[in-house]
Amino acid sequence: MSKKVITFGELMLRLAPEGYYRFVQTDNYGATYGGGEANVAVSLANFGLKAAFVSKIPKHEIGQAGINSLKKYDVDTSFVMRGGERVGIYFLEKGASQRPSKVIYDRSGSSIATASKEDFDWDKIFEDTQWFHFTGITPALSDNIAQICIEACKIAKEKKITISCDLNYRNKLWTKEKAGKVMGKLCKYVDVCIANEEDASDVFNIKAKHTDVSSGKVNYDSYKEVAQELEKRFSFSKVAITLRSSLSANDNRWAAMLYDRKDFFFSREYMMHIVDRVGGGDSFGAGLIYSLISGCSGQETIEFAVAASCLKHSIEGDYNNVSVDEVKKLASGDASGRVQR
Repeated sequence: MSKKVITFGELMLRLAPEGYYRFVQTDNYGATYGGGEANVAVSLANFGLKAAFVSKIPKHEIGQAGINSLKKYDVDTSFVMRGGERVGIYFLEKGASQRPSKVIYDRSGSSIATASKEDFDWDKIFEDTQWFHFTGITPALSDNIAQICIEACKIAKEKKITISCDLNYRNKLWTKEKAGKVMGKLCKYVDVCIANEEDASDVFNIKAKHTDVSSGKVNYDSYKEVAQELEKRFSFSKVAITLRSSLSANDNRWAAMLYDRKDFFFSREYMMHIVDRVGGGDSFGAGLIYSLISGCSGQETIEFAVAASCLKHSIEGDYNNVSVDEVKKLASGDASGRVQR
């Protein structure tokens, strides 16, 4: 029987105006669920892996609805602790053209942010586990959650479980200085580091040369040095960096790079017209984890991860509702989007 992948983080209620309405215009909000590590678990379950999500969620019906949203995709929720006062909320206003998307958090005091180390029995959670994944969002929630992340990483390392972390810096949750300090401690345990084109700079002050993300100028080759510096500092076995060139809120160029201490692998570049970009990085991380567990080559791994994420940008909501076959078809070069009959 195959071993499971464990992801640890916050499941959030997402409230968003219909279409491209602004917060100040709307009278109605659509409600769905999502969150970095939950999104990864859903993708992995859709890819056929055994995926379990660890968190703490209130016992009331809103919490149960969130758990149901994960069970729908066959994610194992048996390690979700029940308790606390509230589900964290984020409000999303989708951007268009030159108007950027906006996110407003209402997550202070959520069940997971106020959880204690006694809530999680990591020895039990990590039974029959091959991979542990978390993001930089989780330790940013509170000091006690940061300590819980460190404890989880220590136990996972003792059990020889592969650990991946998406740096996922969020300036609305903590400062760059605190992120660098906390993530520096956590990354000592991490095997596979995932980052976007800004994370290494924001968290560890490792900057890519000849790159200006705000103007859409991303120099791909400069990220070789970024990856090498990350590996040198933390001894990662692999570093994966997504490379997004934002032409507008609706249109992005999308690619990524993988470094395995020996070689660099760059994916093909996709020109994306975006339906919903939230969860794009999570879908990339899930594609990367799936490919590495499946024993794919470096080039196959980065192509699958980028294709999975490219497809996510066409799907409403946080969760990436695609199959392995759909991803492989795009990764193989069929990007026409023609109707399948």
